[in-house]
Amino acid sequence: MGFNGPMPTPSPADSTLLSDGDLVAGVLSGTSADGIDVAVCRVGLEGDGRGRRVCSVEPVRMATVAMGGELAGRVRAILDGGPVQLAALAALDRDLGLAFGAAAREVAGPDAPLALVASHGQTVFHHDGEPAHGKVTMQLGDGDFVAESAGCSVASDFRTRDCAAGGEGAPLVVLVDEVLFARAPRPLAILNLGGIANWTLLRPGGPPTGSDAGPAGALLDGLARVLLDRPMDMDGGTAARGEVLEAPLAWAMGHPFLQRPWPKSTGLDTFGPTFVAGFIDAAPGARREDLLATATRFVARAAAADLIRGGGCDASGGDHEVAVAGGGARNPVLMGALERELSAGLAARGARLKGFGPSDRYGVAPDFREALAFAVLGARLAVGEPSSRPEVTGASGGRVLGKWSRGAPGAP
Repeated sequence: MGFNGPMPTPSPADSTLLSDGDLVAGVLSGTSADGIDVAVCRVGLEGDGRGRRVCSVEPVRMATVAMGGELAGRVRAILDGGPVQLAALAALDRDLGLAFGAAAREVAGPDAPLALVASHGQTVFHHDGEPAHGKVTMQLGDGDFVAESAGCSVASDFRTRDCAAGGEGAPLVVLVDEVLFARAPRPLAILNLGGIANWTLLRPGGPPTGSDAGPAGALLDGLARVLLDRPMDMDGGTAARGEVLEAPLAWAMGHPFLQRPWPKSTGLDTFGPTFVAGFIDAAPGARREDLLATATRFVARAAAADLIRGGGCDASGGDHEVAVAGGGARNPVLMGALERELSAGLAARGARLKGFGPSDRYGVAPDFREALAFAVLGARLAVGEPSSRPEVTGASGGRVLGKWSRGAPGAP
């Protein structure tokens, strides 16, 4: 009996879905929820019909598109722990998808047709790793709405499969840093200072390892919203005028998450508004500049200690290079504190901080590293290349991450 129905949708590994040199846009919104980062890049593929892999990404256009006050406000309300109705959550999932697709199309421009949008979405919940919660994660921005808005196929929802395979679901950028930093020296430690700080450690001749380290912008920006009524302490200006207070620093450094071994991950459920409030309460009556100075020192100290302990730098000695990405790389006060903490921590173990600075010194724009990373993950989904690795997130290896939304008829 013949098949008379519609042709089945091609699987993501269909060789017609992505070609060497095609344009892919990586898209995401971070915990600041004030803009949509877009990195349009040309992907390099190698291999044949037996299997292809993503070997390179070449940035073409990168920009941050404003999310819009009304939409940003709805996201901020959820990130700050406000109640949400199911209807409002569903509508936000739709509206973010439309916004992500429109942002990708805007940055690409009419003369650069996209073969694929790889949309990370907006994280509104990520587990803290505790058994009572289980390893679950949620990113809003439905891939089908992204596809209709962008006019091409879409890869999305990358973190869920990693969690389903027993992993932390983060930090996924570790899985692709070997592509982004292909020309960088080894060993190289890469620190992302977004809402959450996380490390990648690239070693010569071995697989990458990495882990979340603790809060970064989640604490610093959270304090700025409460203490300064501003979305951030621009360039660490207020923190630069303050003094470090021992009580809140000791309180924060005593958090049990910081003692857990790699790999581990966390989110705003652990280091969001409740943690910010606890940090303030640990120093009653403290000046706001002192609280921000102390928080800056904490972020730097926690990140440095996590690399030295979790990344094995305590036993390796020798020289170490550190590249910093994310919004925190533009904060000179935080960068100064981090360099001092890393230098002191490594020196205490007979090692040396040989190089330190923003990731653009290695050819990766600090503000768009994550967008580039998700472009790689989306391209891997299209060609069926596995990404998951137990040494990175704890997930079973060999899983292709992401879900596929086919473009409209006639679209890529």
